Amino acid sequence: MDKIKNLSEFATKKFGQNFLKNERIIKQIIQAMPNDNRKVAEIGPGLGDLTKELINVRNVTAFEVDKRLCEHLQNRFNKAIRQGVLSLNCGDVLECWGERELLDEEYHLVANLPYYIATNIILKALKDKNCQSILVMVQKEVAQKFSAKVKEKAFSGLSVLTQSVGSGKLLFDVGAENFVPPPKVTSSILLIKKDRSEDNKGFEDFLKVAFKQPRKKLSKNLLSCYPKDKIEALFLQLQISPNIRPHETETSIYHHLYNELNKDNIDGREKSNNRATKSRTRPS
Repeated sequence: MDKIKNLSEFATKKFGQNFLKNERIIKQIIQAMPNDNRKVAEIGPGLGDLTKELINVRNVTAFEVDKRLCEHLQNRFNKAIRQGVLSLNCGDVLECWGERELLDEEYHLVANLPYYIATNIILKALKDKNCQSILVMVQKEVAQKFSAKVKEKAFSGLSVLTQSVGSGKLLFDVGAENFVPPPKVTSSILLIKKDRSEDNKGFEDFLKVAFKQPRKKLSKNLLSCYPKDKIEALFLQLQISPNIRPHETETSIYHHLYNELNKDNIDGREKSNNRATKSRTRPS
């Protein structure tokens, strides 16, 4: 425990570091992993407490951005690194990821993700064809958005993206008292099982429009980028209520709406508006 207290001084706001100290929860994470022999990618291993358990059951490739913690991990896991059980990459995982797969073989992502990059990391993993599942600890609000079912309040563009490639489930919550230092929010363990991968920037942009104002009518949100007559005709064809809200609409319907609304965009207004859907914000 003294060692953890001393090392907790490494925690910085810059990297959003909160170190999980509860061994029981670490074991629960291990138990929730898919039952196969695929390699594990761990992002932000921190002090290495989860890493220690992971290398007992899998080969692990870990990515740590903090140089001080990298030095600590290299010392702590010197034997595992020499044996080839653990590969440690010191640097920004997003730079390693780039536009390609994170690892050159099929793998599972298992990590206690820093809150500030959690959503971006999960979105990258959803698109990565080598990533077979995502088992991560994140802020509870983020876990709810990725795992929510249609008609639930938290159902969002992130829920639609998850359901487009597989299924998401919030396994259990983790209170702030289980971390050093304790965060100001509740965390949750999120599991996403993937059936496939999908990388469609146009569809992501469409979801930003559809969920721009989540409590307003879906049709009203879509009016900002698509002609009213086209929306009304499509809603009638698909038997969608004109009063339906974004969180009340099935994932399959979103794909159908996207395909139909973006078909034959030869009119200047439609092309211009579709370009306008491309924003720098992620689906919420």
